[in-house]
Amino acid sequence: MRNILIVARKEIQEGLRNRWVLATTLLLAALALSLTFLGSAPTGNVGVRALDVVIVSLSSLTIFLLPLIALLISHDAIVGEMERGTMLLLLSYPVARWQVLIGKFVGHLSILAFATLLGYGAAAGALMATGVTIDLESWIAFASMIASSVLLGSIFLAVGYLVSSLVRERGTAGGIAIGIWLVFVLIYDMALLGLLVVDQGQTISGGVLNGLLLFNPTDAYRLFNLTGFANISSFSGMAGVAQNATLTSPTLLTALFVWVVIPLSLATFAFSRREL
Repeated sequence: MRNILIVARKEIQEGLRNRWVLATTLLLAALALSLTFLGSAPTGNVGVRALDVVIVSLSSLTIFLLPLIALLISHDAIVGEMERGTMLLLLSYPVARWQVLIGKFVGHLSILAFATLLGYGAAAGALMATGVTIDLESWIAFASMIASSVLLGSIFLAVGYLVSSLVRERGTAGGIAIGIWLVFVLIYDMALLGLLVVDQGQTISGGVLNGLLLFNPTDAYRLFNLTGFANISSFSGMAGVAQNATLTSPTLLTALFVWVVIPLSLATFAFSRREL
């Protein structure tokens, strides 16, 4: 555990030097504040709780932004250090390869969690400063959204580490990372919606739809946040899909954790077998 924490601290320090922490926090805060003031403006007379609208907006932002940030941070975590020759120096110390990888993962996850908490927290703080009353249910939903956003980011960190452990060049890792982002964030949902329109409910049962949604972590994240609370689900664009899919919040949360464990385990195995 001590070795893991040492490697994690090294990654955090490098993130501070490279301005990753500052840039990510400012980006998330700026976008979150913009969505807060633009999205909550028309809610005063329609019985909509302002923070609930912000949660829906930030959930959509998270799906596009956090996976990309996570992949950009992690895609060269292994192959980049191998190209620079610093990995050989790091492994010359009494530290196992799996400890190096897990330590890097913990460090990058800490950076992502800090930026998400501070950036999205600024949106809630700004909303409170305007005098808006926020009830307990909305606060719980908001905290759940932040926690699941960090979990979504950890998934794509793990995927980035898997890519970085398998390829031989940083450029290749970057190209694959962008391709993964496009598939999971854009292409997969477009293909799934097209399939559902063509099928018209004839062959794709609820069980098959459940599996297709769980196969994409961004869909599991979207369903978890937009259908887990009654007031928020009324704004959800996937409410109809959620009713047919019948996926519960514990199931969706479990799927997200599985999406972290499997790529990270495969990355650890690939790195342990890789020749330096």
